Amino acid sequence: MHLLDPISFTFPLLASATQAADSSMVVAAVLLSLVVIYLASKVGGELSNQVGLPPVLGELVGGVIVGISAFHLLVFPEGSTDSSNSLIMSFLQITAGLTPEATPGVFAAQSEVVSVLAELGVIILLFEIGLESNLKDLIAVGIQATVVAVVGVVVPFAAGTVGLMILFGIDAIPAIFAGAALTATSIGITSKVLSELGRLNSKEGQIILGAAVIDDVLGIIVLAVVASLAKDGVVDVSKVIYLIISATGFILGAILLGNLFNKSFVAIADKLKTRGELVIPAFIFAFAMAYLAAVIHLEAILGAFAAGLVLEETDKRKELQKQVCPIADMLVPIFFVAVGAKTDLGVLNPAIPDNREGLIMATFLITVAILGKVITGLSVFGKPEINRLAIGVGMIPRGEVGLVFASVGATSGTLSKPLGAAIIVMVILTTFLAPPLLRFVFPDPKTVDAGSEQLILDGSSGTSLVIEPPQSRVPASNDSGNLETTKESGDI
Repeated sequence: MHLLDPISFTFPLLASATQAADSSMVVAAVLLSLVVIYLASKVGGELSNQVGLPPVLGELVGGVIVGISAFHLLVFPEGSTDSSNSLIMSFLQITAGLTPEATPGVFAAQSEVVSVLAELGVIILLFEIGLESNLKDLIAVGIQATVVAVVGVVVPFAAGTVGLMILFGIDAIPAIFAGAALTATSIGITSKVLSELGRLNSKEGQIILGAAVIDDVLGIIVLAVVASLAKDGVVDVSKVIYLIISATGFILGAILLGNLFNKSFVAIADKLKTRGELVIPAFIFAFAMAYLAAVIHLEAILGAFAAGLVLEETDKRKELQKQVCPIADMLVPIFFVAVGAKTDLGVLNPAIPDNREGLIMATFLITVAILGKVITGLSVFGKPEINRLAIGVGMIPRGEVGLVFASVGATSGTLSKPLGAAIIVMVILTTFLAPPLLRFVFPDPKTVDAGSEQLILDGSSGTSLVIEPPQSRVPASNDSGNLETTKESGDI
């Protein structure tokens, strides 16, 4: 799921906020926000990479540091936060003459723009992931991915709901809501980490990715059910049936579209001669698919991912991947830093009395959240050599998906403050634990590659020898067993 619901998001709100504020001040505030975001993402990513962790973890941590939990450079009007909490607004008042009366309007408009850019970032991320994936490989692991997704929804949901009711005496509806939050998987965070680790197209990566997509669809259905319970006390069966049919139809339709659209897309791109002749039509298609998914009450990111899968089948995929990459480099960090910036670590402070009960419940939820997803790897069948632990760990992060559940629960008044805080703590820790855990359960491919062959330099003869690993060595035609030597020319 994503930061903003594209159905409920209204551009008139942004327009009115901008009209109420000086447009030049809004632009200045957005530019300063982007400076903060890019600095946080780059410094955090580089530091994370230096200690052997996925850069996305550094981007999330960088967002926490510049966000509501620390420096208040990047804050959003959520909860009790307002323009007085934003250091960027204070900086504009000092340096650019922003008046106190205009500050709330500028702050609202700036926050909306940054949130929209973050939303656009995760849409492009999933489009890029779709381009890097292989539709045939995903279909090949479809049954395993479906089983993993279903187990990953049912087990944590049942364990969380029943545990909260029995151990903590929580009423049924709030317990069901909290259990539903445990079912989420952040496809954006998981896919980004797998891509950084070079494991996106591994068997494990394809199962995780397929399961995360299915899990996201199941999460939408679960959210619709619990939201109906919270609102009316009964489930709107017709809405649930509609979501199931529309989700299934959309995914199957995207697969069929891939077989029909490939040649047409290439033919259109070949006829275009102006700048962006390939990437612009690709984004038109991706955004149209994202819009279609949003219109039928699915996720815009699912539409973008489906568009990437369709275009991955074309002859232009490699060239398109290269052209999309720099655009993703500009927009994707906004999403991860924004997720970190919205993370309020204040709920972890045990000195606040209201937090203590929430932390106790959070400990239970975190345990269920981790174990409930880790055991999903055990459900993979017919593949004895598969890394089942990696599959389970890949399903752990809740990320922005869990925050959506918490937000809906808080808005509806279903969740008590301690239980709401417990869900947020669970989301925070699972989001930040998953990237280093994935690095731990997946061996570094660079290390594996380096250990797969040995390079011996013979200084006296000026030749270099390559000893290939036994499993990849091809016997020489003369069966002499001699190693092939090459002159030291840089080609080894």
